[in-house]
Amino acid sequence: MKEISAGGVVFRKHDGRIEIQLIQDRYGRTSLPKGKMEPGETVEQTALREILEETGIRGTIREPLALIQYQYKHPDKGLVDKEVHYYLVEASEGELVAQVEEIRGVDWFEPLAAWEKQKASGYDNNDDILRRALVKLGIPVEEDEA
Repeated sequence: MKEISAGGVVFRKHDGRIEIQLIQDRYGRTSLPKGKMEPGETVEQTALREILEETGIRGTIREPLALIQYQYKHPDKGLVDKEVHYYLVEASEGELVAQVEEIRGVDWFEPLAAWEKQKASGYDNNDDILRRALVKLGIPVEEDEA
């Protein structure tokens, strides 16, 4: 079985500065808005719908960021091939409102604060996605010293 999801790194220009949107998921982890594709949708439509539903923000896709593929075992469906498409999305309108059924919270962060929050409490597979978004926005981030 194949499952497709989409979401994005949402940014806005506020008072002449770039801000990055991060969500706190239902488990208390820092994350990015995303969700499953519905019948008849494109991955782009899915990304924009999920961002709007989870955060209250309408946006415009600026460019693709990443495609993550992995497999997981579902108790009823068996082995699932998962595909997640991420986009760089510029906020255009709306007020931040967390979809409490899905997430605990959502907020805007200065880019390097967003990076630090992601590194401290985010999922490892989102590091590269956020890094790519920041670089595309002209904000280089330091790699961890290993």
